[in-house]
Amino acid sequence: MELTAKRIEVTEVGPRDGFQNVKTFIPTQDKVEIIKGLIESGIKSLELTSFVSPKAIPQLADSTAVCQSILEQYGGRIKASALVPNLKGAQAAWDAGIREVACVVSVTPEHNKANINRTHDESLAEIAKMVEGLPGMKVRVDLATALACPFTGWVLPDAVAALAKKVTALGINKLVLADTIGVATPDRVHALAVRMQRDFPDVSFSLHLHDTRGMGLANTLAGVMAGITTFETSVGGLGGCPFAPGAAGNTATEDMVSMFNEMGIETGVDMEKLLQVVGVVGNKVDAPLSSHMAKAKIYDCFQRAR
Repeated sequence: MELTAKRIEVTEVGPRDGFQNVKTFIPTQDKVEIIKGLIESGIKSLELTSFVSPKAIPQLADSTAVCQSILEQYGGRIKASALVPNLKGAQAAWDAGIREVACVVSVTPEHNKANINRTHDESLAEIAKMVEGLPGMKVRVDLATALACPFTGWVLPDAVAALAKKVTALGINKLVLADTIGVATPDRVHALAVRMQRDFPDVSFSLHLHDTRGMGLANTLAGVMAGITTFETSVGGLGGCPFAPGAAGNTATEDMVSMFNEMGIETGVDMEKLLQVVGVVGNKVDAPLSSHMAKAKIYDCFQRAR
């Protein structure tokens, strides 16, 4: 198999997307320990938390403390970001030392309303406020339901491109294409990735793929074949979508890293150190891990020679 990609960038979203669904509060020091372990394993791009109302997501009420602790030690060595719902959240992130935020807009109006209780116009207006109100803050936009919606079914690339056109008109040049409910297939992922890169050559695209039907790695590989080199994953496969009951979480960081490392595609991540972090997550986070590498036997005889 010939792939042009020589290196893949991992963006770890477990500390936000994975932790936010855990009902039992994870002590701040445990969150910090896990994040530090991820960084020490070689992961340099991380979504650390979300600056939202503690009433909405009690698990992330310690967002400022987490960010300050991590940035104090690793600030110049990592690309740290946080999810925010509005300008108020972006300002709080800025005050905590964050210089890149992510905002979510669903491609389908139905999911956008159900997920964040906004119309597209309202979401775009809020993003514009962030861009104008915090000119030093980098803003990326996660396009949720970019492939399928739990309310309307398959999503056409035309709809994704139409929303992306409005978002990029605000000055946004980083977009994440999300298979929010994890039902996409490799052909659909490939087609969307090719289309979006063709239509928006000046935009940096990432993929955020859930593993509901066990297609996470297949869809990841389809993305690479289409030219995508940045992927959002979650340690232990933590995460999920509230509008897909029973759905699995995100593609597991350790599963993806293992695949690429064994294929000779550089990730910069030490698999042994990463698996140690997975063990810590298993011990300290009250949630089942859905990754394969968390359970798989490691056969030394199959380790790729370096």
